[in-house]
Amino acid sequence: MNESSPRLELAALIGIDWADQQHEIALREVGADRIETMQLSAKPEALRDWLRALRTRFGGRPVGVILEQSRGPLIHALLEHEFLALYPVNPATVKWFRRSFYGSGSKDDPRDAALLLELLEKHRDRLHPWTPDDSETRLLGRLVEGRRRAVDERTQLVQRLTAELKSYFPQALDWAGTELASPMALDFLRQWPTLSLLKGEREPALRRFYSLHNCRSKEQIERRLREIRRAVPLVTDPAIVEPSVLTVRMLVEQIRALNPVIEHYEERIAELFARHPDAPLFRSLPGAGAALAPRLLTAFGTDRSRFPSAGVLQQYCGIAPVTERSGKSRWVHWRWAAPRFLRQSFHEFAGQSIRSSVWARAYYEMLRERGKSHHSALRALAFKWLRILWRCWQDRRPYCEAEYMAALRRAGSPLAHRIPVPAS
Repeated sequence: MNESSPRLELAALIGIDWADQQHEIALREVGADRIETMQLSAKPEALRDWLRALRTRFGGRPVGVILEQSRGPLIHALLEHEFLALYPVNPATVKWFRRSFYGSGSKDDPRDAALLLELLEKHRDRLHPWTPDDSETRLLGRLVEGRRRAVDERTQLVQRLTAELKSYFPQALDWAGTELASPMALDFLRQWPTLSLLKGEREPALRRFYSLHNCRSKEQIERRLREIRRAVPLVTDPAIVEPSVLTVRMLVEQIRALNPVIEHYEERIAELFARHPDAPLFRSLPGAGAALAPRLLTAFGTDRSRFPSAGVLQQYCGIAPVTERSGKSRWVHWRWAAPRFLRQSFHEFAGQSIRSSVWARAYYEMLRERGKSHHSALRALAFKWLRILWRCWQDRRPYCEAEYMAALRRAGSPLAHRIPVPAS
C-alpha cells in the first residue's frame, strides 16, 4: 500500500517479530489503551486466516505493520494484501532500540513485537512505508541476484578445481584451456583427469577433440601435443592422485550442472530487461553491459519517490562514507550497515565504466595519482556516478557522455583539463 501522505489514517498498528515456526504479534487498535498479543503459526493457512480476520475486523481500512525485513516469505505474503501499509526496518534499528530500554540487550520475541509496535507508534513520522516495485521489476531483481549467486558459486568451484589440479596435474591448466568453466575444459577433464590417461590417448583423437571445441589453431594444437609427449607427472603417489581425481570429477560435474542454469538466468534477465520501460536509460550507461545494466535498474526500482535526493541513495547503498564528530574529533569511515549486493553493483559498475567513459577514466587516474587505493578510487567514482544516475533516473533520460563532459568544461571542473577536447 502507498502512504501518499503522512496523514493517512490507520485503523490499527501491528508489530510482528517473525520466525520460521511462529510469529509473535503485538496489535493496538488506534485509540485503544490495551495491546493485544498473540502467537501465529508460520503455516500459510494460519497466516491467510489471520489476514482475512484482520480485514473483516477493520472493514478493509489501512492497517500499519512493522517488521524486521524487506524481503522474505512473510513480507512476500503480506505484499499481496493492499490494505496493509508495511514498514520494514533494519534489524540493527530494533537491536539498538531494545538496548535503550533493556540493559542486557537480550532478544525476546514477544517483547520485540511490542518494541516494534512502540517504534511505529512513537516514530512513525521518521519511518517510511515500503512501496514495492511492480511485479516484473521485482522478478528481475530476484533473477539478477540469483544469477550473481550462481556465478559466485561457480567461481568458487573453479578456484577449488584449479587448486586441486595444481596439486597433481598442473599441466591441465594450460592444455584444457584458460577458462576452466568452459565446455572444452570440462570435457577435457572429464575424459583425461590424469596425465597417464592423457598420454595414453592417440594424437589424432586429441587433434579431433581440440577441433571440435573450436580450437582451430594448428600451431597451438601441435604445441600442446608436443608438450603432452614430453610431460612427466608431478606426483605418482596413489594416496595423492586417486582422491584428487575423485575431487576433480565431482567439481567438473558440479560446474557442468551450473552452466545451463546460469545461461537460463541470463536469457530470462535479457528478456525482462528488454521490455522494461527504463531499459533505454540503463542501457545507455558506459560499461554497464548485459549483466550490470539490469542490476542497476533494479537497484533504483520504479518508485521515483523512494530516493528523494541523490544523497539519500548514496547513503542507503553504502557508497557515501560516514562522518562522526565528538568534541574536536572528526573521523570518516566505511558505512557498515548497507545492502551488500546493492553496494557491490555500483562499485562494479564504477570499475567497468573506466574502460568506456573518458571522464570516468580521467577521474579514476586523478584519484590514483593523489594516493588513493584502487577500491577507494572506485568508491569515489561510484559516489560521483550516483549523482549522475539519480538525475537521469528522475528525468527518465538516457545518459549522454558528450553532454556531461561539456557540462564539466562549462563549470571549469579540474577534471575538464584531463579530458581531450573533441575535434570540431
